[in-house]
Amino acid sequence: MPELSRRRALTTAAALAATAAATGTAAAHSANATPSGSPGSPDAFNEVYKGRRIQGRPSSGGGHHGGGHHGGGHHGGGFAVYVDGVELHVMRNADGSWISVISHYAPVPTPRAAARAAVDELQGARLLPFPTN
Repeated sequence: MPELSRRRALTTAAALAATAAATGTAAAHSANATPSGSPGSPDAFNEVYKGRRIQGRPSSGGGHHGGGHHGGGHHGGGFAVYVDGVELHVMRNADGSWISVISHYAPVPTPRAAARAAVDELQGARLLPFPTN
């Protein structure tokens, strides 16, 4: 049981740190952000966070599990997120918060914060492609 509590504490701390970082540095990153065009849609990003390349951008795909590459719409509301070139599956919750397959129980305010939380949680490990079938 102590391991579960420790893991939960680390996950929560990582999510809070990512949220604080995203909020505190939003102005600093606005020069690198490309507006997605839709009101309320997240901004595109492309940066190195803790030595890992994280990217996010609107995706052109539409439906859930549509097409060969999953760049589009899988719960992510038409927004794709990548860690070192591997797609991080994200989902936008009804309240506007975001979660990922890595930090499913720690909602964050933006896809950028979800990517940062995933990097924190991975602790240097590689993100493996998420199977679609």
